[in-house]
Amino acid sequence: MDTLPVNIPGFVWAYRFSPDEKTAVRLNNSATVADLTADNCFYWLHLNLVDARVPALLETLTGLTEDAKSALTTRDTHATITVDEQMLYGTLIDCQRDFAEDTNNLGWLHFAMSDRFIITTRLQPLRSVERARALIEKNPGKFSRPVDLFELLVIEFQRTLIAIVIELTDELNLIEDFVYDNAPRDERRRLAPVRRTVVRLHRHLRTVLALMRRAAAADEDEMPFGFDDVARRLTSRLETVDHDIYALQDRARLLHEEIDSKQSSETNRHLYLLSIMTAFLLPPTLVTGFFGMNTANLPFAVGDYGTEYAVALIVASIAFAWWLLRRVDIL
Repeated sequence: MDTLPVNIPGFVWAYRFSPDEKTAVRLNNSATVADLTADNCFYWLHLNLVDARVPALLETLTGLTEDAKSALTTRDTHATITVDEQMLYGTLIDCQRDFAEDTNNLGWLHFAMSDRFIITTRLQPLRSVERARALIEKNPGKFSRPVDLFELLVIEFQRTLIAIVIELTDELNLIEDFVYDNAPRDERRRLAPVRRTVVRLHRHLRTVLALMRRAAAADEDEMPFGFDDVARRLTSRLETVDHDIYALQDRARLLHEEIDSKQSSETNRHLYLLSIMTAFLLPPTLVTGFFGMNTANLPFAVGDYGTEYAVALIVASIAFAWWLLRRVDIL
């Protein structure tokens, strides 16, 4: 673990790539801006936007336009991809990483790329970026252009989406088992976060796909070298995941409708039982209400068997109600 003091504000890590030697050197914390550049080399600089000195640092880096600097320091929470002056910059969606645990909470990776560098910034640790760094450590000679690193970041994001789709599919399988079980059980509270995650992923992924197609259609003189081929490959990859997410969204919607249907059926059954009980108790209520009136000359008021007659009348009224409900096919 590098314990040296950090010289570059917001420094998370930096790599210097040599295409000729097929090497990637990770710079230590004490590296300076001058260490990033060398002959026939390009670099990847990853910064933490929590450090308020990052905007001032970007002013000292050569090759960045004003729009690219704004894209690296923005707090926008939507995807953007812009091609301008042989540079590519904007914001990509990713999922956050909480210490050693991956989460499904959305995060945002801001980037700027040219033929000489790729600079990325973020507020929270991100899953795809961390995996991309691990792959560089394993195979440093694989990356000969900054656009290769950009492709790696998007591919790792696609793999993150695949992992999330698998997790959500397993969760929907469990919910589905309970929904179609004989015992009634309300799974709407458990289904709600799944639907929310799927809807957000689908919305942002559709935006990234549209932006990727638009960037690939830009003038060749405006885009970095090799980006048009990379954009077509990435679009094809993301479209495959988008189909899976859309299918997951449709399945979650159908499950929600099934849960609502079962809840409605259960409510109707309760109302049916309540109506039957009301029909049975209505005649006895009328009988007892009649004998409870404060009037003279009530039947059975004189004699030794008034109560017995009243009880018999109540039982007879219940029997009559039961016969009537059977006659009209309610029971």
